Amino acid sequence: MPTIALDATDRKELLERFLRYVRVDTQSAEDSASSPSTAKQKDLAAILAAELRALGCADAAMDEWGYVFATVPASDAVDAPTIGLIAHMDTYAGTVGANVAPQVIERYDGRDIVLPGDRRQVIAVADNPNLTRCVGHTLITSDGTTLLGADDKAGIAEIMTVVAWLAKHPEFKHPRLRVAFTTDEEVGRGTEHFDVAAFGARYAYTLDGSDLAEIEDETFCADSAVVVVEGHDVHPGYAKGKMINAVRVAAALVERLPREFLPETTEARQSYLHPMDLRGDVTRTELKLLVRAFTEEELHAREDTLRAVAREVGEAYPGARISVEVKESYRNMAYKIAEAPEVLEVAFEAVRRLGLEPVRRAIRGGTDGARLSFMGLPTPNIWTGGQNFHSVQEWVSLEWMAKASEVSLQLLQLWAERPAS
Repeated sequence: MPTIALDATDRKELLERFLRYVRVDTQSAEDSASSPSTAKQKDLAAILAAELRALGCADAAMDEWGYVFATVPASDAVDAPTIGLIAHMDTYAGTVGANVAPQVIERYDGRDIVLPGDRRQVIAVADNPNLTRCVGHTLITSDGTTLLGADDKAGIAEIMTVVAWLAKHPEFKHPRLRVAFTTDEEVGRGTEHFDVAAFGARYAYTLDGSDLAEIEDETFCADSAVVVVEGHDVHPGYAKGKMINAVRVAAALVERLPREFLPETTEARQSYLHPMDLRGDVTRTELKLLVRAFTEEELHAREDTLRAVAREVGEAYPGARISVEVKESYRNMAYKIAEAPEVLEVAFEAVRRLGLEPVRRAIRGGTDGARLSFMGLPTPNIWTGGQNFHSVQEWVSLEWMAKASEVSLQLLQLWAERPAS
């Protein structure tokens, strides 16, 4: 049995893959009704399917929705559950993802990092304490004019490196591996067309986390809310006593949201209401909000907070018509992971086999794994090494990326040692 470690060639190939993938624009779109939400996500999907076939995954293909699926058959005489590794191809809809110009910093020296495309953008050590953990590492950033795309192209590169490593080491005993690369995770639609039964895995892991050794088995419970304000427009020169300005009403509603329930003032396990899109005119405005909490009870409490604010504003602006609509997004995967504790136990042991102490975290966000867990596929989340997701100051450590590939291989070995049941 080979030692599970990426050598210098493996790490070089991991970096090359990552740099290749981030240069492909895969930004998703919030307001698109198509699937995937942007056709350009299929550009990367086609590349990945071809690379998987070149690595020996004969069934690798992109489906009509832009998902990529592939299989690495089990080693001979290994009777173990099929395991899935999953990452998403799209990048955040709110930050430019085109023309990414990655900057590679070898043997990082521990100082602030000035980004060359916009020198006002500085990744400061004071704001990024993990930089002190990465002195001497190879770091990758964008040039400061776009995001980098480590969320989640770091995860994709790490999974592809696992597949490549298995191809180089046929003597390594592992279960059947299923690979999936999804679209539209960033706009909450990553599992919209995911067929869990066809995927055929008993357990899976998303590679979509952040810090070294982190294993995440909790996400927010998440809903979205839309507040529509209908006003009454007349000529502003003759508006006294007549005009009901929907823009002002919506602005008043945003201003009255309790500060203790905003993302800017919350952390750890605190819930929030996030006004994230406001558009319209005097006659009609539409305000979109994200509602997040770790329990359904607190989630509904925040929605009641929003409705109460809407009522107060309606009373302050007689004649304005205000409606609040809430739509379910996903629920805390901890509810389902608890029903299959072995998927977490194996992850923790895999981290320990790397000589690290696992760090169990709750995600102040969501992953494809949240919905997949409720669809019958328990799917905790593994780190990728990426930092400052969704920002032009995004960065990633190549060494932490390599460890993510290595822990994935450890997972496969551990599952191979367990009998299928």
